[in-house]
Amino acid sequence: MPTARDPRPLTGEPLALDLLNTRWTADGVTRDLLADLDGLAVWLESNRLAGIHPADAQALAHLRTAREALRAAVDSSPGQAAPLVDAVLEHGRIRARLTAAGPAEEPEFADPSWAPAWLAARDYLNLLARAPERIRACAGGGCVLHFYDTSRNGTRRWCSMAVCGNRAKASRHYARSRDA
Repeated sequence: MPTARDPRPLTGEPLALDLLNTRWTADGVTRDLLADLDGLAVWLESNRLAGIHPADAQALAHLRTAREALRAAVDSSPGQAAPLVDAVLEHGRIRARLTAAGPAEEPEFADPSWAPAWLAARDYLNLLARAPERIRACAGGGCVLHFYDTSRNGTRRWCSMAVCGNRAKASRHYARSRDA
């Protein structure tokens, strides 16, 4: 059965930030893709995890736990967030192996329903190791989305130039023309 279209305004971010962006604001109303199992199925499909990991109530609860841990990690001090992220990471591990193709690392989970949540938390660690300063919150007023800045000079400010960036530019233009 095909899943519904992903309704979120920003998709395609690294897994950790994509999980954070399952809660967004549209027309002043907070929306939550992970409000139900259908939304979970959409998120798993959007991140190429459908069919690999369960889309059940347990996985949904674990993803919500991971999302709150990641929200704490990006919005508060590392000392406050570390125990929350670590609590998610306790549910999986990386197993190093030598395969015919060479070295490989595979995640392992005692409880498969933790897999998507663990993968998102692990992805956050990878983003921190690569370039923590490029994990950003959108500068758009009222926007709660996060992104990983891949611009060459690292100056991206908005989740979307077409939405939040345009709003900011229009607001500045209006203010200038009003003052003139």
